[in-house]
Amino acid sequence: MHYSGLDTLIKDGAAMLSKGPIAVVLVEDDVEIATCLRHHLHAGFKTVLALMPDVLDLPSDLQESVVRVNYNMSVEGAMEAAINRLIDAATGQWLYYCYNAEYLFFPFCETRSVVEMLDFHTEERRNAMLGYVIDLYAEDLSQYPDAVSLEQAHLDRSGYYALARADGTKSGTPKERQLDFFGGLRWRYEEHVPANRRKIDRIPLFRAKKGLRLRWDHTFNDEEYNTFACPWHHNITASICSFRTAKALKSNPGSTFDIDTFKWHNSAPFEWHSRQLLDLGLMEPGQWF
Repeated sequence: MHYSGLDTLIKDGAAMLSKGPIAVVLVEDDVEIATCLRHHLHAGFKTVLALMPDVLDLPSDLQESVVRVNYNMSVEGAMEAAINRLIDAATGQWLYYCYNAEYLFFPFCETRSVVEMLDFHTEERRNAMLGYVIDLYAEDLSQYPDAVSLEQAHLDRSGYYALARADGTKSGTPKERQLDFFGGLRWRYEEHVPANRRKIDRIPLFRAKKGLRLRWDHTFNDEEYNTFACPWHHNITASICSFRTAKALKSNPGSTFDIDTFKWHNSAPFEWHSRQLLDLGLMEPGQWF
């Protein structure tokens, strides 16, 4: 299915938006579009939307299983504008969003579907799930100058930390059950990343409701949606394994010549398995066993 824009999707494709959970892939360029879409179809999302420029191609098999929507991601505020339109159109549904060359992992995702996970999360009276964007990068940049390689993918196995999230008042009182998380390439190459873009936390999975709004920094106007856990115990968290930062650092003229390799003593090959992420503490199962 192919729609000419979000307006057309919302007007003529209401049935598509009634089948949740819904994955929304925001396509910025032509890197690993197909693998990203296939990964999220395999995860068990009932509807997968690809918001992408009309000039990019989709493989024939995905044209039947993915809902394609023409969309320009180069416009300022394109991410939050798209997600907020879909929140209004899909009230009550679970939504997930990511960019191309990003891959969702959650505890036990090899044997359990995203539907099963969200059913459990809903039973715990949670309407949103915290995720960490874990940077992936190719081992050999001379062979893969855009830093993207599924076969050579590496990640940082340490160097992650959290700081209290201030409430914005003069007193700087920490917000309840909210933290700012840092690490990965945005931490190691922070001189090339604006300070307000260095966080790696995101709320990638959430239930759409009337009046909910996603902000540019990947937080919501409902503060409970931004919490990492409920007041009584830990909850499930997820990881979005992403080539996006590595890709940007190698395509930006201001940083590309300063980086010969992303590897360091704490790099490890990415195993494409949730067990590795659980062992490294990059997500947790909460009470879900």
